[in-house]
Amino acid sequence: MVKAVDFLTKIFEENRNDAAAGPMEKYMKDHFPFLGIKKPLRNELEKQFFKEMEILKEPFNPTFVQELWQKDEREYQYTALIYIEKSLKKLEKPDLQLMEHFIVTKSWWDTVDTLAAKPVGAIARKFPEVIEEHIDGWSTSENMWLRRTAILFQLKHKQDTNERLLYQYILKNAGSKEFFIQKAIGWALREYSKTNPASVKEFLQDHEVSRLSYREGSKYI
Repeated sequence: MVKAVDFLTKIFEENRNDAAAGPMEKYMKDHFPFLGIKKPLRNELEKQFFKEMEILKEPFNPTFVQELWQKDEREYQYTALIYIEKSLKKLEKPDLQLMEHFIVTKSWWDTVDTLAAKPVGAIARKFPEVIEEHIDGWSTSENMWLRRTAILFQLKHKQDTNERLLYQYILKNAGSKEFFIQKAIGWALREYSKTNPASVKEFLQDHEVSRLSYREGSKYI
């Protein structure tokens, strides 16, 4: 049987587009090489891949995701994220450490934000003890992407958001000069304001955040 990673590599390489890769790499600040497969085509290739390999019918496979993460071109990490997203209900508590590895490896907003809001958020819902065990530490980590994840992991929790925790993590990072932290604070506040605008309004009145965080966070209130 053809190995899943080998099959994906084959169909991706068959659709490599060097002319498209350049602009894609530039958009990502030249942090990563690209095959040049734009999202609509990649979506079609991924559908073909999942249909033919049937790996979504199997238990979550950490090795498959790790192998994709090790590959150079960014499209492989994007497919890894799609696979993780389609496997959210299968994730178990130990998988959080795998997600942490992905957050701090080949880090940029395009992977970190998905990992924060989807698998990390899903695992924290299912196993809330991981918040104290892991995510609390992330909120003050030297790694900026872990701090961003701590701020954003409740992004899709809506009425189930732990408000105290959200504000606690924001205040721990409110003095940061880092753009990605200020942006995360604003994004988290903006998203929560859709559920509880009065609370976010009061928070912004009572606490000082950066102008960027304030502008983003107050957009809907």
